[in-house]
Amino acid sequence: MDVLSPSHQAIADLFDAHMAAEMKGDLEGTMATMDADPHLINMASGTGGVGTAWVRDFYAHDLIGQFFPADVEFIRISRTINDERLVDEWVIRFTHDKVMTHLLSGVAPTGRRVEMALALVVGVRDGKVAYEHVYWDQAGLLAQLGLLDPTGLPIDTTTAARLLAATGKG
Repeated sequence: MDVLSPSHQAIADLFDAHMAAEMKGDLEGTMATMDADPHLINMASGTGGVGTAWVRDFYAHDLIGQFFPADVEFIRISRTINDERLVDEWVIRFTHDKVMTHLLSGVAPTGRRVEMALALVVGVRDGKVAYEHVYWDQAGLLAQLGLLDPTGLPIDTTTAARLLAATGKG
């Protein structure tokens, strides 16, 4: 286990508190971790927001209470921190049993199991989360849910995520 400098530990603690508030469904706690002019962009789906009002609205209507199905499993593979940002690499497993507009806008629950890798780039400014950029393989996700036929396409549905999860923490 790496020993972090006090400033890097503070960044890790900040983002862990941010994620904990999201998982508890605590909108005010989530927003309290963010700076005065944040942005959040889910790159694969194009959801998120720029500015406090838009980010708050996104969290309130599209993320908090929607993202975490009862069986969600997060496996953090690696974390890299410098003085300005944190980058987390994850494998997430869940059953698509609820509406998840931030991942799949307009898609009803399919009941299918999902296993996907994602990366979060989190900017930090003055001790608060300034931004989140979240990346994942949308084609692989859609194929796992039966919404895209991967036949003949260079789409990996779960192999990469399973290999990444098997490596353990980076």
